[in-house]
Formats: sequence, C-alpha cells, structure tokens
Amino acid sequence: MKRILITSALPYINGVKHLGNLVGSQLPADLYARFMRAKGHEVAFICATDEHGTPAELAAKEKNMSTADYCLEMWKIQKNLSDQFHLSFDFFGRSSSESNYKLTQDFAKALKNEGLIKTVEEKQLYSQEDGRFLPDRYVVGTCPECSYERARGDQCENCTRQLQGAELIEPKSVLSGSSKLELRKTNHLYLLQSKLQEKLKEWINEKDNWPILTTSIAKKWLTDGEGLQDRSITRDLEWGIPVKSNGITWEGMEDKVFYVWFDAPIAYISATADWTKTTKKDPNEWKTWWLNDHGAEDVYYVQFMAKDNIPFHTLSFPATLLGTKGQWKLVDYIKGFNWLTYEGGKFSTSMQRGLFMNDAIEIFPSDYWRWWLLSNAPESSDSDFTWKSFQSSINKDLADVLGNFVSRLIKFSKSKFGDHIPVGSGYSDLEKNTIVEILKYFKAYEESMAIMEIRKSANLLRKIWSLGNEYLQTSAPWTVIKQNPEEAGKIVRFGFNLLNFYSDISKPFIPVTCQKIKSCLKISYNENEWPENRELVFSNLKGGESFLVIENLFSKIDDDKIRELQIKFGGN
Repeated sequence: MKRILITSALPYINGVKHLGNLVGSQLPADLYARFMRAKGHEVAFICATDEHGTPAELAAKEKNMSTADYCLEMWKIQKNLSDQFHLSFDFFGRSSSESNYKLTQDFAKALKNEGLIKTVEEKQLYSQEDGRFLPDRYVVGTCPECSYERARGDQCENCTRQLQGAELIEPKSVLSGSSKLELRKTNHLYLLQSKLQEKLKEWINEKDNWPILTTSIAKKWLTDGEGLQDRSITRDLEWGIPVKSNGITWEGMEDKVFYVWFDAPIAYISATADWTKTTKKDPNEWKTWWLNDHGAEDVYYVQFMAKDNIPFHTLSFPATLLGTKGQWKLVDYIKGFNWLTYEGGKFSTSMQRGLFMNDAIEIFPSDYWRWWLLSNAPESSDSDFTWKSFQSSINKDLADVLGNFVSRLIKFSKSKFGDHIPVGSGYSDLEKNTIVEILKYFKAYEESMAIMEIRKSANLLRKIWSLGNEYLQTSAPWTVIKQNPEEAGKIVRFGFNLLNFYSDISKPFIPVTCQKIKSCLKISYNENEWPENRELVFSNLKGGESFLVIENLFSKIDDDKIRELQIKFGGN
C-alpha cells in the first residue's frame, strides 16, 4: 500500500467554474484518487478555494458585500457543486483559513532568514481617479508579447506570459475604466527566485517521466531571456494575508498583503493540516504528508492543473519550499492540461457563452458530464466541447454500449428466469475466450489509469463494455433458450458477473451509475474495492441471487434538445 497525496489547482473564488475549469484539474484528480483508493492505497485528496487577490475584491464590490462574506458564500456554492459532481475530496478547505494565514507568514519569515526576500522600491501604476495603486488585475491592457487586448496586469491569459501592469500597452483601471494612470514609487517584497534557478533546473531535469506540456513550460521560464526572475510577493489590497511575522518587522509593509500566488499553493499544506485537525486522532498527522523528516519521503505527491498554473507549481511554489531549507515534500508528478474550448471559442461569463457547472448539473446527470469530459480530456492538445460531440458520446458510449448491455441482460433474465439469477456452474469456450479478451484490455486499462493516461483509459473501458455486448450477440441466449434453457441460464449468469465486474472497474469514471448497478444486483457498493482476483472475478455470482430491474440506465439525447441547448448557451 502506498500513501498518495493528490492536490488539484485551487478554484478561484469569484464565481461558478465552467466545464474547462472542471476538467483542467479537479475532475481528473478525482478520477485518479478514486482509482488509487479502490486499489487499496491510502489517499489524501486535498483542495481549497483560492480566495485572495483582486478578482475577489472586485466581485464582492459588484455584489455590494464585504469580501469575507462574499468568499464564504462562494465557498459554500463551490463545495455544493463539487459534491453534485461527486468529487471525492478528503478535504475542501479555504485559503483564507487561520491556518493558512499563519503558515504563509511563517514561510515568509523563513525565506527572509535565508536571505531570499528583500524590499524593492519600484514604480507602480497609480490611478488618479481612483486614488490608489492598481495591483495586477486592477489593470487591463494590450499584451506586449501577443497583442491580446484584454491582458491583465499580472499575466496574459492568452500567451501565459507573466506581466507587470506598467508593461501593458494602453493600460486602464478596472475600477473606473480611467486611463489617467501614472507610475509612482512604492515598496514591495520580492522572492529572490533567481538564487534558486540552478537548483530548480536540476530538479526539473530529473522529471523525465512528466508530461511534455508540464516540463516544456517550466523549462521555457527557466531559459527564456535572462532566466528565472525574482518576483513580487506583496500587493496593495485590503483583502489578503497581512505582511507580518513574529520577530520580524516588515518596514513599509503595514498596509500590504501577500500576493495570492504566494499564499495559494501554501493552502495545499494548510488545508491538509485542517483536514487532520478535524478528522484525525493526531492533529499533527499532516506533517507525515508534508515533512520528509516526519515520513513524507514515502508519500507519492501528484498535482493536477491547467497549463496556465504550471509555472507557479513547477517554479514558484517549489522555490518557496526549497528556499526555507526545510524538509518540505516536493511534488513527484504534475499532470498538466491544455484548454477546453466551447464550440470553437472561449467560455465567457460576460457573453453568457459556454456551460458552467451549476447549469450543467441541472440539465443532465453528473455521470454524463464526467464521462464526456474525461473521455475528451485536453491532455496532448486543446479539446473542443460541442453539443453534437456530447450527444454522440452519451448516446453511443453510455446508452448504446453500457446501457444496452445492462438493459438486454436484465430484461431477458427477468422475462425468462424471474427475479433470480439462474443457478449453475462452469463456462464453455466462448465464456473462457471472452474472459481472456476482457482481461487483456483490463490489464491495459489498469496500467493507463496508474500513469494518468485519461483518454486512453476511457477508450479501453469503452472497449471492455463493448465486449459484453459482443458476447451477448454471439451467445444469443434468446435463441438458445428455445432448445437448451440450462445453457441460456449459464449465458445469463455469466452476463451478470460481467455486469458486476463493470460496476467495479467503471466507478472512477461514472460512480453514480455504478452505485445503481450494485443496487440492481443487491450488492453493497464499496468505493474502496477493486477486482484483483482474476480467477474469481467472473464467477462471484453463482446463481440464485435476486436482482432488481433497471428500466433505463441512460436516456438518449435527441436532436431537438441539442438545438435548444446550442441556442441557450451560445452567447449574446
């Protein structure tokens, strides 16, 4: 048994997340967590809302709420939606927690003591009309790198370049829209990442098993231009973790807070601490997950995120951990994802274009979304959500393959053998050959799941389902029963064992459906079980067991419904 720590990128607090956010971190992390638990490993699946920074302040102002109240309300909404999508977090915390305040301030103190934080006088955009400095996202303008016209003052979301507000072409205040901006002197704390460049480069170069997407972005930041740059870790905001630490006076920092990208990754650690404090006998158990001298060396740590988060997780957060010279656990594997687009373009809240989690879950069950998103995960390139693709996948994969197998088997058995699975033992060459074929694909499926090849895993699972239909078609129990009821009973009994097997191996993808199958078979549903015994897995059900009829496991989506949804979510 391994101990596996899994974190997904923290969803930002300002609003409901769209499907691209979901498939870019949380959903694939959940798939991996469910698989590893089922395989018998000890898993800590940790996430939290990312609550600091300018967007939270701006969103709260729009709602005429205090930022603290707004963040609490949105945390509840996001937690509820994650539950509805059956994301199996062991703990879903908050970056604004008391524990993250303290831990962030402790990290800053440790980095200061190691000579890795210094005060830098710099010029920052000041809005005369707003009467304040404009940190990062309070400024928008044209990116000097790619000419994207809505680049933010911290990063261009189009080309992922990290920016300063003063670098933008024709910058404007987000608060007032004013272009009457001037550069004024102010002081900020900087993390001296450049001093850790060689150590980070050596560490990244060791990760030859990471996805190319992950390592290529990290190496680009390390080698482009003058290499890894020092970066500011403070901002002029009201909402955030105050710049202070026991025993250190941060002169000139009284009204500043730590930059959200300094404190947000630290929330992985603080959320783990909050988890063990609230659920474990030993409140300090979090140290066994995060501190090597407490046992974390034996932990396998995996992070899931979209590509815009990769620089911070491959460089800035590791620099924070390495810079303290402590015993902090570094990530072992980073699974990065490209973008999910919507009907050929971007998701847009302002344009009401695209599908967000709250709307999606009201239209179709969670397993429909889980299946399409995971089987189309943007691993090696961007993926495009289209309603036609969604309709085809649900109708062909879920309804016609898995759903059809379940329906044909159960309805035939009910009509010919009543409420109980036919009794008997032994299988013919057809069943034995089917088992050999299924186990071949099952082995490949397990191997792909273990190394997080998500789309390949979905394809293999779909193939395993299809072998059940092929078996029923070839064995044709509806014909056999006319001459040999006992042989037909054997076919049905094997079909039920296949069905039980499918419910065990499909639960990382479609957990609710697998619960329904177990209920049909009157077998208790256990998320932490996996069919390991290859000799017994297809003969667990001996016959005589009662079952319940499932009318329709999946409902097909018709063309009229698709046209309606295309119009509704097509944007203004």
